[in-house]
Amino acid sequence: MSVEGLIRELRQSLEDAGLHGAFLVRDLHSGEELGIDPDLEFPTASLVKVPLAIATLERIRTGELDGAAQLTVQPGGVTSPGPMGVARFRHPASIAIEDLLYLSTSVSDNSAADALFELTPPAMVAASLQALGLRGVTVRHTLSELNVVPAERLDPANVSLAHSLAIGAGTAGRGHRVAQLDVTRASSGSARAFVELLQALWTPSAIDPGVAARVRTLMGDNVLRHRLAPDFSSDASKWSSKTGTLLNLRHEFGTVEHADGQTFGVAVLTESRVPAINQPGAEALMARVARTLRDHLRGM
Repeated sequence: MSVEGLIRELRQSLEDAGLHGAFLVRDLHSGEELGIDPDLEFPTASLVKVPLAIATLERIRTGELDGAAQLTVQPGGVTSPGPMGVARFRHPASIAIEDLLYLSTSVSDNSAADALFELTPPAMVAASLQALGLRGVTVRHTLSELNVVPAERLDPANVSLAHSLAIGAGTAGRGHRVAQLDVTRASSGSARAFVELLQALWTPSAIDPGVAARVRTLMGDNVLRHRLAPDFSSDASKWSSKTGTLLNLRHEFGTVEHADGQTFGVAVLTESRVPAINQPGAEALMARVARTLRDHLRGM
C-alpha cells in the first residue's frame, strides 16, 4: 500500500472511532519519519513531567539542588489529587528529590510533580527547554491546575457532562473555554515537538549525557502500560514512555528500542469526541495506528 493510501485508511479508522489525533513515528538513527498531522498542537497534561525531570536533573548536576535532600510533603498541602502516589498518603512524608523524580515520571504522581515544581517553577522548566534548543513544548502551569477542570467539581455520576463540555467548547484555532484545554494558555506541544524531545534524549544532543540517561531510565520504568505499551513491548524490544490524560485527551510518547539496533521515537496526542471516561477501544486504536506507522516505516 502507498503511504497516501495508508494514511487515508488510518485517518478513516480514527474518524470512525470518534478520535482526532497527531501521530509521528521517527527512526531516531536515519531520521526517516511517518505521521498524521504531526504539527497539530494539543494541551499536554502529564507529558510535562519529562521536561520537569530534565530541568530538575540538570539543576542537580550543576549543584543547584541536592538530589538526596528531603522534602516534607503534607497530605492536602503541596498535592494534586491523583489515582496513585503521594496524594493517597495519609501522613506527612519526607521524600528525597531524586525519589520524587521517580514518583513524578515513572508513576505519574501529580503530587510529587508539584513538589518538584515548587523547586523549579514552570517558567524555569520552560527556560531550560529553550536553552537546550527544544522550542516546541511549552510548560505554563503546575499539575494542580489540571484539577480545577469541571470534572473535578461534579459528582462521579455526572462526569460525562464535563467530557461533553470538553468536546463541544473548543474553537477552530485550538482555543477552548476550559483554560486547561486551550493550547494558548495550557502547557502544550505537538507530536513533532515530543519526538524532537525523544531525539535529544536518545541521541547525542545539548542535554547532558548523564541527565539524558537518567530520564531514559525513568521513562523505561513507567508503570502505566495500558495505552501504547501492548503494541510496542516484546521480548525483542524495550518500550520507554510517558502518558498524559485529561478529560477527553489521551496522549503518550516514547521510544521503542529493538534488539536489532533500530530505535523509533513515537508520539501520539489525541482527543475523543465520545463523552466517556473509560474508552479501552480508543486506547487500543491509538496503539494500532502508531504501530502500523512504525511497521510501514520499518519496512521502507
